[in-house]
Amino acid sequence: MDYETILVDIRNHVGVIRLNRPKVLNAMNRQLWTEMMDALEALGQDDQVKALIITGEGRAFSTGADLKDSKGRTIEAYRQYLESLQEASRKILRFEKPTIAAINGYALGSGYELALACDIRIAATEALIGSPEAKVTSSVTGGAFRLVQDLVGPGKAKELLFTAENITGEEACRIGLVNKSVPLEQLMDEAIAMADKICANSAFSLKLIKKGLAMAAGEVSLEALMDYEIEACLACVSTKERQTSLDEFAQRKK
Repeated sequence: MDYETILVDIRNHVGVIRLNRPKVLNAMNRQLWTEMMDALEALGQDDQVKALIITGEGRAFSTGADLKDSKGRTIEAYRQYLESLQEASRKILRFEKPTIAAINGYALGSGYELALACDIRIAATEALIGSPEAKVTSSVTGGAFRLVQDLVGPGKAKELLFTAENITGEEACRIGLVNKSVPLEQLMDEAIAMADKICANSAFSLKLIKKGLAMAAGEVSLEALMDYEIEACLACVSTKERQTSLDEFAQRKK
């Protein structure tokens, strides 16, 4: 897979997408989003890939939207852009395999929202993370209104969005915005290690668990969710992989 704005690699069962516009701190333009959507489609269909890591080249994860793209844009054109941006975020949120954001540096605006759309976030201690929208008379996208509150609670979410201040990866970990914070030189090793732990498990189970978690976080009633849990468990135990797993477990107990 050859792209201009991203780099795609597969390490064992782990897909890695690197945002690759380091000269502009991986600012996101339409081409980057288009190429990322294409890569997600390919990686999603690749049965060898069981987990995905998204990170950035150079000093940034992503500083958000490339403002050069917005010059002279009409309101209608801006609406079309925002609709395509939201659809891209939905594609990441709905990606059936577990996703990890390895935040190596600046993660601002829609770059930060990209990390929020991932299932797990690991940040470099010194990374700077934030939503600057209120400073530039804009507003958040990518489901951030909900995703930030889900992670840190309403009060902290309001503080972060109202002040538009950046926080470090270390602080983001302390408040629960990211799962882990590690020195930059350890970041990819930590992300790969996490992905390897995930990939050691059943891809089918992971798919169903991720779907169930999404349902639980949404508008589905508890009753409907519990009905889904029954069907998910039955689907898992009906596979040949289930019997193999039981046999391997029994061998380990001997």
